[in-house]
Amino acid sequence: MSTNQDTTTTLNRPIVIAAGGTGGHFIPAEALARVLAARGHAIALMTDRRAGTRLHGVFADGAQFVLPGAGIAGHGLSHRARAALALARGTAQARTILRRLDAVAVVGFGGYPSVPPLLGARSLGHKRPLIFIHEGAVLGQANAMLARFADGIATSFAQVARLPAGARTVLTGMPVRDEIAALYGTAYQPPVDTIRLLVWGGSLGARVFSDVVPDAIARLPESLRARLHVTQQARAEDVERVRQAYATLGIAAEISPFFSNVAELLGGAHLVIGRAGGSSVAELTDAGRPAILVPLPIAASDEQGANAAALVESGAAWMIRQPDFTPPALAGLLDSLLSDPARLTGAARAAQGLARPDAASLFADLITDTIEGRLRPPPRPAYPTAAKTETHA
Repeated sequence: MSTNQDTTTTLNRPIVIAAGGTGGHFIPAEALARVLAARGHAIALMTDRRAGTRLHGVFADGAQFVLPGAGIAGHGLSHRARAALALARGTAQARTILRRLDAVAVVGFGGYPSVPPLLGARSLGHKRPLIFIHEGAVLGQANAMLARFADGIATSFAQVARLPAGARTVLTGMPVRDEIAALYGTAYQPPVDTIRLLVWGGSLGARVFSDVVPDAIARLPESLRARLHVTQQARAEDVERVRQAYATLGIAAEISPFFSNVAELLGGAHLVIGRAGGSSVAELTDAGRPAILVPLPIAASDEQGANAAALVESGAAWMIRQPDFTPPALAGLLDSLLSDPARLTGAARAAQGLARPDAASLFADLITDTIEGRLRPPPRPAYPTAAKTETHA
């Protein structure tokens, strides 16, 4: 088979992206898919009902499949039984679809929606697609089950807990949105007059920030409060009470369940308060912004705690565990940080030192290089030249 034929075959066989509906999984999946599509690869999506069919973006132009499945850990026996049945059903569907698509690779971004596609791929035996997964600072429960047979594991950090022995890992970083990656290299300007505080909560647990942050800010010295401008994500049912809390304090604030201009807000922030999901941490480092991180306490493997610890160890962030995330504790830390611009600047510099704005391209390189290595025909053996035989008259 010629090289051109190899390339054509590879591009025509889709690369399947498996990602759930939460932003932490879907944002990097979209970033990777954009790079692969720009290189000419056909892309297909396997996801769960939370994401549903994508009408816009890179996945809108390709095949999309919504598979059954549910998380098994942390629930009652009846739920686990139903979840196991849904997982088996989703795996069988994924196997059928992958065979029909003749997929060349499947890429999982963690969480239970990745499990049926990757198990379905594994079950196809020696004709299976190549399998890739992405992981943060600690191997999550879903990926821990799948990593043993992955052809490549892309990681966000140099050290990843619970990796199986002999796993083929490549440090790529976490793929982020193009507009976030574009923030890399922008200088951090410490606060002079106005202090811009960005509070984002992620798709789960944003209420704790609505409960704690306004009360903490109320405890700050008036000299600091007068300089604050707060942009805060809050659940729809909490928006009005949070807005009123800041109005009572006389603080300029913008409160909303969703912000479409995240890159602009992050680029202008002097300090960020939020969760420590893989995408959030990658966005903070690419932008080079200091942060106070409150890991989600219900994560089965404490992935967010590990993510936050990696930034804390590098001097890029401060971590407060949620049981300790109280108005007095946050107020004390805010007072200390906002009164010390040099400390914020040092953390911003440390954050940018961890940045990998080319993560999507590096992950795409891992996938395409492995695909090409599999499809490339073995070299023709070099046979020894036969010795001449002398003829005697």
